[in-house]
Amino acid sequence: MMSKSRTDKRPLRLLMVCLGNICRSPTAHGVMHKMIINKGLEAEIEVDSAGTNNYHIGDRPDARAIEAAAGRGYDLSVLRARQVEETDFERFDYILAMDRQNLRELKRRCPSGLQYKLHLLLDYGDSEHDAVPDPYYGDDSGFELVLDLVEGACAGLLDAIHAEHLSP
Repeated sequence: MMSKSRTDKRPLRLLMVCLGNICRSPTAHGVMHKMIINKGLEAEIEVDSAGTNNYHIGDRPDARAIEAAAGRGYDLSVLRARQVEETDFERFDYILAMDRQNLRELKRRCPSGLQYKLHLLLDYGDSEHDAVPDPYYGDDSGFELVLDLVEGACAGLLDAIHAEHLSP
C-alpha cells in the first residue's frame, strides 16, 4: 500500500490490467470510473486500463463486455485497448492485475523500486475467486461473472483508497 503522506495534490491514478484489454480490464475501468463519479471523487482518483499484450491495440472492448456492462449502467463503448507502457509504472499509483499470469508479467516488466504498486484486483474483494476469469472464449454468463467480481473488488479498493489516502 501507499502511504497517506503523499505530498503532491495530483489525483491517485489506477491502472486495470488484463491480457488484451478488451474484456476484464475495460470492465474494471468502467465500473471503477462510475463508482468514482458516484462518490464525487473525480478530482481525487483517475482510472485507466491496459493489456499486457498487444493483440487488440485501438480496438473497442468486446461487444459482449459492452452489452453486459451497459445492462448494469456502465459505458465501456468509449474505451479503446492499449498495451501497458514502461511509463505506466511511474505514472500510476495502483496497477491492478486481473489474474496471476498478468501480475507475473507486470512484475517482470516493472522496475524493482516500483513493485509495491502491483496488486491483484481481487485482493480487494471478498470473493472466493483468486482471479477474474477471462470470459473471451465462453458464453455471456462469463461477462456477468466478471462484472460481479469486479464490482465487489472495486468497491473494496475504493474503501481502501479512501482509508489510506482520502480520510483526514
